[in-house]
Amino acid sequence: MSNGLPLARTNAEAHLFLKLQLCRQCGESRCEFRSSVVYVGDVLASRYTGRCPRCDVERVYEFQLPDEVPPPHGDGVRFGGDEPSQLMDPGVWLWYSDVAAKQAPLDTKGLDEQAIRSARHALATALAAVEEVLKFIPPGADAVAASAFTSPDGRAVYDSEPGRFSRSRLSAIRDYYADQRANG
Repeated sequence: MSNGLPLARTNAEAHLFLKLQLCRQCGESRCEFRSSVVYVGDVLASRYTGRCPRCDVERVYEFQLPDEVPPPHGDGVRFGGDEPSQLMDPGVWLWYSDVAAKQAPLDTKGLDEQAIRSARHALATALAAVEEVLKFIPPGADAVAASAFTSPDGRAVYDSEPGRFSRSRLSAIRDYYADQRANG
C-alpha cells in the first residue's frame, strides 16, 4: 500500500469490492458508482463515487492502481495477479465463490445458449474466487493462516468451517469448478 490506499489489482476486483460494500449511513447495498483516475498525493488511483439511492449519502472509495494490469484470462475471470488481495480477505473470497457457484445449474441440458454462457461465467467466477483464496497460502504451508481473516464476514466464514481453507480442499474445489466449466 502507498499513501494508505489499498491496491485494486483489476477493475473486476474493485467492482466486486464495491458491490459488497454497504452504505455507512443506512446499510443499503445498491449504489451506482462513477469512476475516474486521479492522483492521491503522488499515487495514481481509481476513485469511485456514487450516492446512496436510499439516504443520498455520498459514497467514495479510492484504490491504488497496479503498476502492471494482469492480462485478461481468455474467456475466464481474473481478479488479480499472483499476490493476495488487499481489498478482501480469504473468507470473503470463498463466500463469493460459493455464491457464484450456486448460480450455475449442475445440468445444462435443455438450457438455451445464453443460459449456458451465464452458467459458464458463474463457474469461471467461482473458479477465479477460489484461486484468490489459494493466494493467501504461503509457500510451503498447508492452509490459510487464521491471521489472514481480517474482516468480520471473512472471519465468520473461517470460524464456521476452518477446514475449508486447507490447500488440498481448495485445490479440489478449484479443480472441480474447472472441470465443470470445461465439460458444461
